[in-house]
Amino acid sequence: MKLNRLAIAAAGAALAAGAIFTAQAATNETIVTVVKVTGINWFNRMDEGVKEFGKDNPGINVYQTGPGRADAAQQLKIVEDLIAKKVTAIAVVPFDPPTLEPALKKAMDRGIKVVTHEADNEKNTMVDIEAFDNTAYGAGLNERLAKCMGQQGKWAVLVGSLGSRSQVQWADGGIGNAKQKYPKMDLVEPKLETNNDGEQAYKVAKEVLRKHPDLNGFQGSSSLDVIGIGRAVEEAGKVGKICVYGTGLPTEAGKFLESGAVNGIAFWDPKLAGIAMNKVAQMLVAGKTVENGADLGIVGYNKVTVSKGPGKGIIVRGAGWVDVDKTNYKQYPF
Repeated sequence: MKLNRLAIAAAGAALAAGAIFTAQAATNETIVTVVKVTGINWFNRMDEGVKEFGKDNPGINVYQTGPGRADAAQQLKIVEDLIAKKVTAIAVVPFDPPTLEPALKKAMDRGIKVVTHEADNEKNTMVDIEAFDNTAYGAGLNERLAKCMGQQGKWAVLVGSLGSRSQVQWADGGIGNAKQKYPKMDLVEPKLETNNDGEQAYKVAKEVLRKHPDLNGFQGSSSLDVIGIGRAVEEAGKVGKICVYGTGLPTEAGKFLESGAVNGIAFWDPKLAGIAMNKVAQMLVAGKTVENGADLGIVGYNKVTVSKGPGKGIIVRGAGWVDVDKTNYKQYPF
C-alpha cells in the first residue's frame, strides 16, 4: 500500500511537471511585430490587431515594437536585438527594405520565421503581405484627383520616404496614371519626402504652395501627408481651390475632410494587416504556407492571390483597400 501511494504520488508529480512543461512550451512561441515608427495612429491601430491576435491565441506570446522616430538604422537595431533573443518569428513593416536585408537573412538562417508588410521588394522574407496591388492603389487615388482637378493643372506628389517601397509604388502608380491618361496634368513636384511626419509634410506642402501659387492638386502617400497638406491648404486660404487626395486614417483626416481642405482619402485597416501578419507567421511556425485563393479569415484577405517574390519567398495580396470622403468617413472609427 505504501509503495502504491508512493507510485501514485510520483505519477501525480510527473503529470504536474508535464503540465508545467506543456504550459511553458505553449508560451515559448514568440511573434514580434516591428513597425516603422511607434506613437502614430496608423501603427497604434496595427497594435490593436496584434493584441487581438494575442488574445485569440493565448498560447502565443505576441507584442509590437518599433523605433521612436522613423529611422531605418533604429529599426535595424530592434530587429538585430530580436534575433539575439531568438524569438520564434518576426513580422516587420520595413522603413527601408534594403537596410533590413542582411538582418532578415540572418534571422531566417537561424530558424526565425520572417513575414514582411509593405515591402514586396524584400528578398529575405518568407512571406510579404500586401493589402492590395500597390500600383493600382496609387492609380485609384490619382483618378479621384484628376476628376477633382478637371483633368488639368499643376500637381505635386508627397511620400513619407523614398525608401518606403509601397509609398513609392503608390506615387509611381499615380504619376503613371496621369502621364498615360491626362496629358494636361502637369506634375511640378514628384515624390517630395516628408519623413512620415505630419509637421514635415506641412512644411513641404507650404513650400510647394509658395513655389507654385497656381497649384491645383496634391497626392499624398504617408498617412500623415494629407494632415500636413490639409493644414497648409487651410492656412493659405485655398480650401476649395486645391484638390487633395492621399492615404490617411479617418479619425486623423476627418477635420480636414469636413473643412474641405482634403477631398478624399484611401486606406486599409492597419489592425487587420497586423492580424494577417501574425496569422501568417503562426502558419509558418506550424510548417504551413499560404496557397493562392486562400481565405485567411480576415476581412480583405478572404481570397488572396499568391505570387513569387524577388527572393525565395512569396507575395500575398489581399483586397483591403477602402475609399472615403466627407460623406462616409465616419463609418470607419479609426
